[in-house]
Amino acid sequence: MWVIRALIALIFAAAVILIDLPLHLITWLIEKASPGSCTKFRHGYARFAMKGIWLLAGGRATVLGLENIPEDHPVLFVGNHRSIFDIILAGSLIKYPVGFVAKKELQGTPITLIMEEIHCLFLDREDPRQGLKTILTAIDYVKSGISMFIFPEGTRCKVEGTFLPFHAGSFKIATKAKVPIVPVTIVGMGDVFEDHYPRLKWAPVVIEFGKPIETADMDRNAQKDLPDKVKALMEETYKKNSELIAKK
Repeated sequence: MWVIRALIALIFAAAVILIDLPLHLITWLIEKASPGSCTKFRHGYARFAMKGIWLLAGGRATVLGLENIPEDHPVLFVGNHRSIFDIILAGSLIKYPVGFVAKKELQGTPITLIMEEIHCLFLDREDPRQGLKTILTAIDYVKSGISMFIFPEGTRCKVEGTFLPFHAGSFKIATKAKVPIVPVTIVGMGDVFEDHYPRLKWAPVVIEFGKPIETADMDRNAQKDLPDKVKALMEETYKKNSELIAKK
């Protein structure tokens, strides 16, 4: 059964990419005449694609805290990272334009075109100079009104229920742009795919969008403590929501 689901999801993803090729050309031409006019359309199409892939290949998600996402200004979403499906689920739920900071290894794959259209950036973890350039570009995006989503662990955590250290540079996107941070805690995602690769499983997942953390007036000491503060908050949320999965 999981093989059929995987094939259907792959066919759907391939169709999305093929349809995006002419859409990319059309929206590119429109953007030449009217910059920014296709932003919502492009993000809407990407969100449709993510929703479809999650519906076909993902788990059973319990969604909490959508009311905590501000609708009148950009934010920095900060999430724990366990699975390739983290972006797909989170991206399918955020209603307004949001770009993701992804690892450089994804660049050059078939989904690159769509990702670049929705302000996604590719972070080179081995090159500090290029990494700084990516963070600065993300700051510019946020200042222009585009929210960003980053996984401060820098890579997927291999063990469910644990967090890798949060890289402080990720939080500069919020503190330099003076926008709130919305913690996004995802529980159980490893059981959908990574824990039994290559098999897909209808596993229960809980995703919670936490209350925004304001950064506009933070002093340097508060900014220095921010990664540990957010990590501790998300670990607490993870523990709480793990109990929801245990009951399913």
